[in-house]
Amino acid sequence: MLNIVTILAGGFTGLVFGAKIPNRVRQTIIYSIGLFTLALGVSMFLESGNPLVVLSALLLGGLLGEWLDLEKGLESLGSRLQPKFRGDNDEQGGQARFIRGFLTASLLFEVGPLTILGSIQDGLTGDFRLLATKSVLDGFAAMALASSMGIGVLFSIVVVFIYQGGISLLAFQVQALMSETMIAEMTAVGGVLLLGLSVSSLLEIKKIRTGNLLPALAVAPLISWMIDRFQ
Repeated sequence: MLNIVTILAGGFTGLVFGAKIPNRVRQTIIYSIGLFTLALGVSMFLESGNPLVVLSALLLGGLLGEWLDLEKGLESLGSRLQPKFRGDNDEQGGQARFIRGFLTASLLFEVGPLTILGSIQDGLTGDFRLLATKSVLDGFAAMALASSMGIGVLFSIVVVFIYQGGISLLAFQVQALMSETMIAEMTAVGGVLLLGLSVSSLLEIKKIRTGNLLPALAVAPLISWMIDRFQ
């Protein structure tokens, strides 16, 4: 719901005032969010009771992610889908513009590691800090998109509600099967992924294929369970 509110607020702002907001102001805000995300990632990693579990999960998950090439799949999803809906040279006028705005915003808001990580964290522990960070980012993205693509951007909230809400509900159901230790190690791995996102996407320091590390979120609790099982 918080994400929906920020998208609506950002979208309406973009429709009315988008062209009047200086790019340097937007950039400063994004960098501020990047620094906050960096600090949040460190705090989450410190919740680990066994850093070797986190390292093992990242190595195994990274190998699996590279084999599946998840990052490339995430990046290419929009480029594969958008041409099917945008229309040729905008011949369909307002309808094509509406659909393009809706599809572009939906893909931008939902295709990314922070969406999955934040929704899982929210469902498992009730901690919505990651989704709150994503919501702020989406609000500014919606402002920029709506200023150029129109009101279709605002209707992406339907996808946000179904997709993020579905992941959170699924994670909530899985919660009963996970111990506090398993959740802690998964949280720690998520913190490392946040560090990667901050360095790569928000602060733009170094390109990191963070999407290929997503399997580590599933590997970490599995390793933790195995350790508890055989101790």
